[in-house]
Amino acid sequence: MHYATEHYATGTSYLAIYDHTPDEEKFPLVRRWMEREPLPFFRELREKRPILATPACTLVARFSDVTEVLSKPGVFTVSLYKPKMKDFFMAHDDDAVHTREKSIMYAMLNRDDLPFVRKMVADIARDILDAAEGKIEAVNSYCRMVPVTLVQEYFGLKGVERKDLIDWSYWNQYDAFHNQPFSDVSDEMRRHISERHSAADTRLAEYLTGLVAIRLAEVKAEQARNFLLFPLVLLKKLFRWILGRKPARVTDDIVTRMLRSTYPEAVDFDIKRLGLNAGGLLIGAVETTSQAATQVIAYLLEHRVWLEKAISASRNQDIDAFDGIVWEALRFVPIAPFLFRQAACNYTLCPGTKYATSIEAGTIVLALTQSAMFDGASFENPDDFVPERDWYQYFHLGFGTHECLGKHVAMVLIPETVRQILIRPGIAALGPIDYKSGPFPEHYELSWRV
Repeated sequence: MHYATEHYATGTSYLAIYDHTPDEEKFPLVRRWMEREPLPFFRELREKRPILATPACTLVARFSDVTEVLSKPGVFTVSLYKPKMKDFFMAHDDDAVHTREKSIMYAMLNRDDLPFVRKMVADIARDILDAAEGKIEAVNSYCRMVPVTLVQEYFGLKGVERKDLIDWSYWNQYDAFHNQPFSDVSDEMRRHISERHSAADTRLAEYLTGLVAIRLAEVKAEQARNFLLFPLVLLKKLFRWILGRKPARVTDDIVTRMLRSTYPEAVDFDIKRLGLNAGGLLIGAVETTSQAATQVIAYLLEHRVWLEKAISASRNQDIDAFDGIVWEALRFVPIAPFLFRQAACNYTLCPGTKYATSIEAGTIVLALTQSAMFDGASFENPDDFVPERDWYQYFHLGFGTHECLGKHVAMVLIPETVRQILIRPGIAALGPIDYKSGPFPEHYELSWRV
């Protein structure tokens, strides 16, 4: 079910085939094209039918229309998230809960931390690779292990096995994004995914309840101690200021920051909401990072010119150039070729043009983000690999109101995870990525010279 990296030659118009296909087979056919040969299919849509209304959902292919859909959360909503994410703020559209909680979490994920986070990622990755001694199964032992270790050390979800955190993230992601009405999943598999997600949520909630209780007690004890020692602390700060020394970095993590903070009752961010958002830090970090890093590594190992340029950029300490190669590679192998929304009301896309299309309330809309990133109207030489592209045109971390909360952490986490393994001498794949008939990379063996 992974997304193809190369164009498939068909010799026949996709839309001609589509138009002669029975209605009940139309969307399954479209779904296969999106999975197996997205780029030529998307090109034909942009050129001939940029809005394709199938019996199951409506596809939107051009950059301008994709951004319109993703910029109007009150019209094109994330209501399909709600049964999967319950009351987490990501399942809210443009409302008070979403704005308030995302703002609080943005403050906690202080962008000033990013150099520290990147160094932490590099250290985690090096330790894993050094211990591997020249050969590793990269998905489970590296691409999942790096972000889950960051989840523990930086986000603060400690006191639990990493394999459990990986499992909880996995089933949340699987159910929310790959168990939707348009997903290619059997009824039996749908039930299995839902049951695993439910079990994961139960265990995650139990863990978070205990974690918050323990850490809250620690924070309260710390605050009481600081109150008693306040004069001494103040004097110490004064001496540091006189001597021109920077204060020592206080060891902390995001969960501890949340618990150290005071929220007025009117802000409506109680301990339950705090715990819910702590869980969200995990769910959004592990599987998405693993898939992005694995697929970029594979892409670059298959495209030696860009692999050599990436290694050269790293050797020359040109991190911006290296990161540009990673993000451009991800344009060709994104973790998904679309974002999905559901229309809350009747709406017309492309009004006044020959492509004008009425979208009825309740319609599922697939905003084809990969197609948008190959739209010549917004991307110069879209079929070429150009690492210097404007970051703001990518859709790798979402767009608009629902852009990824951890965007800036991901912007150092993903490329550094990729970088640390690509700079190993003689890095090579021992076979292709194995998806095991699912949506995520599950097995990928790599080796290098020691």
